[in-house]
Amino acid sequence: MVIKNVNLETVCGITSSFPENTLPEIAFAGKSNVGKSSLINAIMNRKSLARTSSQPGKTQTINFYNVNDAFYLVDLPGYGYAKVNEEVKAKWGKMVERYLRQSKQLRAVFLLIDIRHEPSANDRQMYDWIISQGYHPIIIATKLDKLKRSQVPSALKTVREGLKAEKGTLILPFSALTKQGREEIYEVIDGLIAPDEGEDASLN
Repeated sequence: MVIKNVNLETVCGITSSFPENTLPEIAFAGKSNVGKSSLINAIMNRKSLARTSSQPGKTQTINFYNVNDAFYLVDLPGYGYAKVNEEVKAKWGKMVERYLRQSKQLRAVFLLIDIRHEPSANDRQMYDWIISQGYHPIIIATKLDKLKRSQVPSALKTVREGLKAEKGTLILPFSALTKQGREEIYEVIDGLIAPDEGEDASLN
């Protein structure tokens, strides 16, 4: 995949109607500070397309990026941020649920997990919830550069077992710093957006 142009086309808040896109959509979910904005910038080959912040809970909208006029990269709000009150958390959750249920073009959901730690209760809940909506999450294990190479196999096993991931679940280690894993993500996205391909892998 060669990224020729990327445009932030639609920003949806809690009360917004979602766009009726005709291009395939690929969504990215992850808890606050898992490196989602850094990953989006890395795979879209842009330095500041998605705003990165040391302050968790920065993304409070669903952002639709038009990529190459070929597909939409959909950035979902981060979850699990403790300082956001329960009412706001509930509204974010309902917004994401509404999107997963209403989108007619969503091909797959990538779920980001920090490779350094066992998945949290929020991670497991999100994984199970995505499955309950009829999707099979593709896991991206972020912050790969923080581990020694010898630690990676064990860490990936911890992620898989911690999520109780379905057999055959794809887990892709990734580093926004070194871009390791980016080509593998491109390959998966290419397969998902190709005509008549990918749907069986991503949908029930």
